[in-house]
Amino acid sequence: MPIIDVSPVVSASNRLRTDAAQILADSLARVFKAEDGQVWVRITEIHESGYAENGACVARNELPVFVQALHADCPDQESRSKEASAIAEAVAVNLRRQVALVHVIYAPSGRGRVAFGGKLVE
Repeated sequence: MPIIDVSPVVSASNRLRTDAAQILADSLARVFKAEDGQVWVRITEIHESGYAENGACVARNELPVFVQALHADCPDQESRSKEASAIAEAVAVNLRRQVALVHVIYAPSGRGRVAFGGKLVE
Protein backbone atom coordinates (compact mmCIF):
# COMPACT_ATOMS: atom_id res chain seq x y z
CA MET A 1 0.00 0.00 0.00
CA PRO A 2 2.54 2.63 0.79
CA ILE A 3 1.43 6.12 -0.16
CA ILE A 4 4.44 8.37 -0.30
CA ASP A 5 4.13 12.15 -0.30
CA VAL A 6 7.31 13.88 -1.42
CA SER A 7 7.66 17.62 -0.85
CA PRO A 8 10.98 18.95 -2.13
CA VAL A 9 11.86 22.58 -1.56
CA VAL A 10 12.90 23.94 -4.96
CA SER A 11 14.29 27.11 -6.46
CA ALA A 12 13.46 28.47 -9.89
CA SER A 13 16.71 26.96 -11.16
CA ASN A 14 16.29 23.64 -9.32
CA ARG A 15 12.93 22.30 -10.53
CA LEU A 16 12.16 18.59 -10.71
CA ARG A 17 12.15 16.54 -13.88
CA THR A 18 8.68 16.00 -15.33
CA ASP A 19 9.04 12.24 -14.77
CA ALA A 20 10.25 12.53 -11.17
CA ALA A 21 7.12 10.94 -9.67
CA GLN A 22 7.39 7.85 -11.89
CA ILE A 23 11.11 7.51 -11.25
CA LEU A 24 10.53 7.73 -7.49
CA ALA A 25 7.59 5.32 -7.58
CA ASP A 26 9.71 2.72 -9.38
CA SER A 27 12.69 3.25 -7.09
CA LEU A 28 10.61 3.15 -3.90
CA ALA A 29 8.81 0.01 -5.08
CA ARG A 30 12.20 -1.70 -4.90
CA VAL A 31 12.67 -0.39 -1.34
CA PHE A 32 9.28 -1.83 -0.34
CA LYS A 33 9.68 -4.96 -2.48
CA ALA A 34 6.26 -4.12 -3.91
CA GLU A 35 4.53 -5.46 -6.98
CA ASP A 36 3.43 -3.14 -9.77
CA GLY A 37 0.67 -0.74 -8.81
CA GLN A 38 1.23 -1.04 -5.04
CA VAL A 39 3.28 2.10 -4.30
CA TRP A 40 1.71 5.51 -4.85
CA VAL A 41 3.87 8.64 -5.00
CA ARG A 42 2.62 12.23 -4.95
CA ILE A 43 5.03 15.10 -5.39
CA THR A 44 4.28 18.65 -4.31
CA GLU A 45 7.06 21.15 -4.88
CA ILE A 46 7.53 23.85 -2.26
CA HIS A 47 9.07 27.02 -3.67
CA GLU A 48 12.04 28.19 -1.63
CA SER A 49 10.12 31.36 -0.67
CA GLY A 50 7.68 29.08 1.20
CA TYR A 51 10.35 27.48 3.37
CA ALA A 52 12.50 28.86 6.19
CA GLU A 53 14.57 27.78 9.15
CA ASN A 54 14.71 29.97 12.22
CA GLY A 55 17.85 32.06 12.54
CA ALA A 56 19.36 30.67 9.33
CA CYS A 57 19.54 31.44 5.66
CA VAL A 58 19.33 28.18 3.70
CA ALA A 59 21.58 27.97 0.64
CA ARG A 60 20.06 26.67 -2.57
CA ASN A 61 22.25 23.57 -2.43
CA GLU A 62 20.89 22.80 1.06
CA LEU A 63 17.16 22.81 0.31
CA PRO A 64 15.47 19.85 2.02
CA VAL A 65 13.00 17.22 0.86
CA PHE A 66 10.20 16.14 3.18
CA VAL A 67 8.83 12.63 2.69
CA GLN A 68 5.75 11.26 4.43
CA ALA A 69 5.20 7.51 4.34
CA LEU A 70 1.76 6.04 4.96
CA HIS A 71 1.49 2.25 5.37
CA ALA A 72 -1.59 0.17 6.06
CA ASP A 73 0.29 -0.95 9.18
CA CYS A 74 3.21 1.19 10.27
CA PRO A 75 6.36 -0.95 10.56
CA ASP A 76 7.95 -1.51 13.97
CA GLN A 77 10.72 0.85 15.04
CA GLU A 78 13.62 -1.32 13.86
CA SER A 79 12.01 -1.82 10.45
CA ARG A 80 11.17 1.90 10.20
CA SER A 81 14.77 2.77 10.93
CA LYS A 82 16.06 0.58 8.09
CA GLU A 83 13.27 1.60 5.75
CA ALA A 84 13.73 5.33 6.45
CA SER A 85 17.39 5.05 5.49
CA ALA A 86 16.48 3.27 2.26
CA ILE A 87 13.75 5.81 1.45
CA ALA A 88 16.10 8.73 2.10
CA GLU A 89 18.76 7.17 -0.11
CA ALA A 90 16.33 6.49 -2.97
CA VAL A 91 14.85 9.99 -2.81
CA ALA A 92 18.27 11.63 -2.57
CA VAL A 93 19.67 9.73 -5.54
CA ASN A 94 16.64 10.31 -7.74
CA LEU A 95 16.17 13.98 -6.85
CA ARG A 96 19.89 14.69 -6.77
CA ARG A 97 19.90 15.83 -3.16
CA GLN A 98 22.11 14.98 -0.21
CA VAL A 99 20.76 12.13 1.92
CA ALA A 100 21.14 14.34 5.00
CA LEU A 101 18.59 16.74 3.48
CA VAL A 102 15.86 14.10 3.07
CA HIS A 103 13.55 14.01 6.08
CA VAL A 104 11.20 11.01 6.41
CA ILE A 105 8.03 11.29 8.48
CA TYR A 106 5.84 8.27 9.20
CA ALA A 107 2.08 8.78 9.26
CA PRO A 108 -0.08 6.71 11.61
CA SER A 109 -1.20 3.37 10.18
CA GLY A 110 -3.78 3.74 7.43
CA ARG A 111 -5.73 0.57 8.15
CA GLY A 112 -9.25 1.59 9.08
CA ARG A 113 -8.54 5.20 8.05
CA VAL A 114 -7.87 4.98 4.29
CA ALA A 115 -10.37 3.98 1.62
CA PHE A 116 -9.46 3.13 -1.99
CA GLY A 117 -12.35 3.59 -4.37
CA GLY A 118 -14.56 3.99 -1.34
CA LYS A 119 -13.47 0.67 0.16
CA LEU A 120 -11.90 1.00 3.58
CA VAL A 121 -8.58 -0.78 4.03
CA GLU A 122 -9.30 -3.36 6.74
